Amino acid sequence: MARIFGTDGVRGLANADLTAELALDLSVSAAHVLAERGAFAGHRPLAVVGRDTRISGQFLEAAVVAGLASAGVDVLLLGELPTPGVAHLTGALGADLGVMLSASHNAMPDNGIKFLSRGGLKLDDVIEDAIEARLEEPWERPVGGDVGRVTPHPTAIDEYVAHLVATVGHLAPAAGRPALKVVVDCAHGAASVAGPRALRDAGLDVVAICAEPDGLNINDGCGSTHLEVLQKAVVEHGADVGFALDGDADRCLAVDAGGNVVDGDQILAILALSLREQGLLVDDTVVATVMSNLGFVQALTAAGVVVRQTAVGDRYVLEDMKAGGYSLGGEQSGHVIMSAHATTGDGVLTALQVVHRMVATGSSIADLAAVMTRLPQVLVNVGGVDRTRTDDVALLAAVAEAESELGESGRVLLRPSGTEPLVRVMVEAATAEQADAVANRLADVVRERLALG
Repeated sequence: MARIFGTDGVRGLANADLTAELALDLSVSAAHVLAERGAFAGHRPLAVVGRDTRISGQFLEAAVVAGLASAGVDVLLLGELPTPGVAHLTGALGADLGVMLSASHNAMPDNGIKFLSRGGLKLDDVIEDAIEARLEEPWERPVGGDVGRVTPHPTAIDEYVAHLVATVGHLAPAAGRPALKVVVDCAHGAASVAGPRALRDAGLDVVAICAEPDGLNINDGCGSTHLEVLQKAVVEHGADVGFALDGDADRCLAVDAGGNVVDGDQILAILALSLREQGLLVDDTVVATVMSNLGFVQALTAAGVVVRQTAVGDRYVLEDMKAGGYSLGGEQSGHVIMSAHATTGDGVLTALQVVHRMVATGSSIADLAAVMTRLPQVLVNVGGVDRTRTDDVALLAAVAEAESELGESGRVLLRPSGTEPLVRVMVEAATAEQADAVANRLADVVRERLALG
């Protein structure tokens, strides 16, 4: 049987792969596993449950709540709230378990279940495996007063927004200057209320777009996967900066006043230098992934900041940050984790921190992002190959030859897919033409040497 949990919880087509029955059973199993591991020792267990704006979140929420309450867990209903909001309130409310219903940046028909442990931390693989193993086991059901109580928590957005604003205070502009104008694309998602409110409460002039969720339009042609909507709005409104969130608002990308994209690497570089100036960048180190642009690594290294690189995925960034006690990490896709304020990526927090840096320095985001130069990056997906044989001698020789050709101004990365007969060939170079030529040449070698059958 294939593993139910993926790299970010359980995800699939709602009411097909991810059914109400599965959601209920997973919630019961999670309650039992955490109880057995002492998470509920000596007290009545409490869980918080939030969701994004997908219509399927309504029936999945009902199933999750039914499962938890039937297992004797009290539940606070947070309603529509970003994933980082659920993580924050899991800790702030002293809950033993947090549950977020979201498929993040995926299209509306999908949905997902993310479980968070005490403090708002993602579950590790061992606990997820234990939850799967308990799915089919019989259990003794509590009765009478031992079943869980279900209570709405109507102040969830207020509490989360207050937490966000407290990280920056009031972002007052220099004397005689108007408040910065910010456009925020909420992707018709979970931050449609919390995102604009937090930015306004911090003293910014806010234009909110794609903030009218109807249950069906989440991520639909907007948000961090469709930046053209934000680019156009920033220019039309004469805004200083724009931010694009995804459906559950755990990631953030930006656009400067001219409509140019500022990606996750550039945002991470801006925040790394900001924290270092404040003496808050632990060990002068930032955690990124192997997909971070070489220009990012070069710029921060030149500035005296150590860049640690992990496998692709925010969970791996988080694991490395926790192990080393680091204060900042993130991905090119816009997941930025600031451990002093959050246990997961938080798109609204990221936007606030970037604007804080703009106000503190009097600089535009374009000027701040110019600390690094993005090298042209080409990614070629080669399908129909044996992904287990990337150690082929001839392929390694071709990679070595390419690396010699690129020198210090480029790099090569081969990434076998974890699930498909696919190898990803990524090349960075001084020019787009060179990156494209080298990537396609290596892709041809992969097809020839690793062909199936």
